[in-house]
Amino acid sequence: MACVFIGIGSNLGDRRRHVRLACRRLGKLPGTQLVGQSDVYETDPVGPVPQDPYLNAAVQVETRLDPHELLEHLAQIERASGRTPADQRVKWGPRTLDLDILLYADQVISSDELVIPHPLMHDRWFVLKPLCDLNPDAVHPILEMTVSDLLRYLENSRSPAEPSESGER
Repeated sequence: MACVFIGIGSNLGDRRRHVRLACRRLGKLPGTQLVGQSDVYETDPVGPVPQDPYLNAAVQVETRLDPHELLEHLAQIERASGRTPADQRVKWGPRTLDLDILLYADQVISSDELVIPHPLMHDRWFVLKPLCDLNPDAVHPILEMTVSDLLRYLENSRSPAEPSESGER
């Protein structure tokens, strides 16, 4: 079984419901057990598209699914929550549900379909904070830093004028 961390985000519709249902569905995937769930955080959107704030969280699962099988299951969960098909999406646009494989054991994968670890996780508070809730000692296999060290570095590098994300319980 592989230890996997999955990021969850939603900023359309009933955001809290989308996050809750995603957690439930992730725990019911074949050969998969939900190990932990982070707190939920409300965060400002990132990118050039004007949109409403997100709710972000992360889960830790143990799974027998390989990374590509897991990715397909995540896409099915997103579609079941009303996510716009990939060919109709606006990059960094609003979404009912976004599920990303952040870390899959200590694997490094780079293909057209899948990049692990998530390529922007080290630069995203809304990814690192929920990961720290679950396992602050998890190691980024490329940067060879713990997620708590990455979060501390990110928080220390922010300018004082930058708004910070607020935690929501």
